[in-house]
Amino acid sequence: MTHEEIKICLEKFKLVSNRTLTVVDYGNVQKWEEGLGWKIGIKELSNLIKNISRGAKFLRRFYYGSDYGKNEKVLIMTPWCSTIMNKARMNDFEIITKKVKYIVDSNYKTGYVKKCNLDIEMAVDMLIEKNNYDRVVLFSGDGDMAHILKYLKQNHNKENYVFCARNYIGKELLDGLSDGIIKRIFYVEDFDYRLERKSF
Repeated sequence: MTHEEIKICLEKFKLVSNRTLTVVDYGNVQKWEEGLGWKIGIKELSNLIKNISRGAKFLRRFYYGSDYGKNEKVLIMTPWCSTIMNKARMNDFEIITKKVKYIVDSNYKTGYVKKCNLDIEMAVDMLIEKNNYDRVVLFSGDGDMAHILKYLKQNHNKENYVFCARNYIGKELLDGLSDGIIKRIFYVEDFDYRLERKSF
């Protein structure tokens, strides 16, 4: 998309922003940065999303795991995770979280792998809030989310949009676009001038 096309698209979203639910799978968003060569700023992300979802805070949903480290008894988040959460809070996101699990795995140099999948939480929230929005914009390339988008389209006539990176999108989402389940897929690479982090 060109900058002019993006401007026109956002102007259209503004007209229906009070009935648009934005769901940010931030763990998935972070993975995009590996292939982008630049960092996505939470403030910049919030500024973009405020063109899409305005009004009630619950429309701008930020899903991310709370990392307290390997010691289950620790009650303080790791500095990195705490910074992420504070940034999201300061930028008016509704934060949905659960504790990150550390699973022993000798295949990793650290001796463990971190797990925190929030797909179920995202899907359930989309169902709970179904009467409070007409369209959903999903910031995730996770193909597992295609199932809930299909359900929302077929049973509640929701418009579905996906925002992701070109090399980080599941086949199921691309199939959803072809099948008319997803109305449009936006690619983060086209929005670099709006999303690249200026400062942390």
